[in-house]
Amino acid sequence: MVEDVVRVLELEGQAVLRCAERLRANPEAAAAIRKAIGFLQAALENGGKIIVTGVGKSGKVGQKIAATLSSTGSLAVFLHPTEGIHGDLGVVQSHDAVLALSYTGNTEELVRLLPSLKSLRVPVIGIGGNSQSKLARQCDVWLDGEVEQEACPHNLAPTSSTTLALALGDALAVALMQLRGFDAKSFAQNHPGGSLGNRLTLRLTELMHTDLPIIGPGASMDEVVVVMTRRMLGAVLVTEGGAPKARLLGIITDGDLRRALRHKERFFALTAELVMTRQPVSASPGMLARAALDLMENRPSQISELPVVDEEGNIQGLVRLHDLVGSF
Repeated sequence: MVEDVVRVLELEGQAVLRCAERLRANPEAAAAIRKAIGFLQAALENGGKIIVTGVGKSGKVGQKIAATLSSTGSLAVFLHPTEGIHGDLGVVQSHDAVLALSYTGNTEELVRLLPSLKSLRVPVIGIGGNSQSKLARQCDVWLDGEVEQEACPHNLAPTSSTTLALALGDALAVALMQLRGFDAKSFAQNHPGGSLGNRLTLRLTELMHTDLPIIGPGASMDEVVVVMTRRMLGAVLVTEGGAPKARLLGIITDGDLRRALRHKERFFALTAELVMTRQPVSASPGMLARAALDLMENRPSQISELPVVDEEGNIQGLVRLHDLVGSF
């Protein structure tokens, strides 16, 4: 059973690698890719969009390609050929470009759509495995997606071919993404939800605790223990002055208290300034939560509580490692 899985992964991986090798070695194949990207880029620059179309498994792949294009800054929609020849062709406008997927290149529903696309004078980019097919002969650019063998043991079910078509779609999307200067900030605007959105957009102002356990440097250990227990944040902040101008001097964590207990009976004679960690690692309110998590974890000694201060060093909040981890 495991050998069957490995065989499929190897066959599909080889299909993608062989396509890359053809592009590297064959000037005509490389020129076709450049021409295809040029058509797609021109459509987007002229206010148009990319129409992705296909039937069956190619249609499923096309839907994913359209979604990837749109999420990376290249407006794209999926058009089912059957729906297209029954009225939905109105979605295609003169400034658009079409990406048509068919491994055989002779899919009836798709071929029937081609004359109408030609009449609209939109460029058609074909992706498939038969360079002598009707689609290949009628499209403006043909991208070679031929595979030596499907991963299906009967060489029938679209497997290697659909994987390669999907990879080619991803490659086009990434190329357009780079040409159009679609950066991480732009990506974040298209992905506000879920862990990916949080990774790109969530800032400490949205996570930090603002009802803070604050004490002065002369506070006794009795007071430190009471405040830390009452707030249940795993630390107290030692500050000079009061809100809103409470300047951070240090932090006392649960670990600091345990270490201070080595003084035994002298523990309660200590003051906060003798136990606190001075000039602790801190963050600004606008720091991305992901960056704060890296700051707390990627260091010789991991920290669990991170003070948040403004430009003048005044305390604004406190964020815990637990709060950050739970957001991703």
